[in-house]
Amino acid sequence: MSDFSDHVIYVDESGDHSLTNINPQFPMFVLSFCVFPINDYISTVVPQVQAMKFEFFGHDMVILHEREIRKSAPPFDILLNEGVREAFMERMNGIIETSRFGIVACVIDKARFRDRRGGHVNPYHVALEFGLERVFLQLQQRGQAHRTARVVFESRGAREDRDLELEFRRIMDTTRMRGMRETLAFHCAPKSANSSGLQIADMTARPIGIHVMRPAQVNRAWDLIRTKLVRSRSGEIEGYGLKIYP
Repeated sequence: MSDFSDHVIYVDESGDHSLTNINPQFPMFVLSFCVFPINDYISTVVPQVQAMKFEFFGHDMVILHEREIRKSAPPFDILLNEGVREAFMERMNGIIETSRFGIVACVIDKARFRDRRGGHVNPYHVALEFGLERVFLQLQQRGQAHRTARVVFESRGAREDRDLELEFRRIMDTTRMRGMRETLAFHCAPKSANSSGLQIADMTARPIGIHVMRPAQVNRAWDLIRTKLVRSRSGEIEGYGLKIYP
């Protein structure tokens, strides 16, 4: 048996973690952890994402980014054509729907967080700890404890990456969850790595935050993503695959 886990985790966020300038249109910080079985990831997910890129762009260098897709910003200005947008979104949603992976997400209402915890506590760090603990529990249940599982984050700059790694290691050093430190390993990748897993994680974060903000709003992306969220044995999402804080 390999020392490496049969799973890989890709992480991305929506919103920023600033508590001083809170955007009233999206006052949330969302951190989404997508847990992929590696065999499925390399045999199904990556080929589907690559094929979609060739179909719509003629090459696989384009990097899927939720914000640019939503705004039809280059190179996604092809989506200004409603017919192309409909076909593109149908294809993207199909990949998410049929791919085998689970999601653990933390959503933080930044104004309420600041009122409760003060302005000195970083919401990213709070979301990170929750996510890592719930991801480890999932791996443990699948017999993956003590097998190295890479937790892959998108690079945000040298200083930010260093601070993130320090916080990751602090969580590993102080956790009371036996085996977590020996299981989860930090990895940071630049956007130019063109990782299918990071791009799918990016697709999932904002729709989760929008659902928490406006649960009655029609949200097709949420309808797909909710089927991927980790659940309790009785089917509950909150506290298992979704943490809403505070």
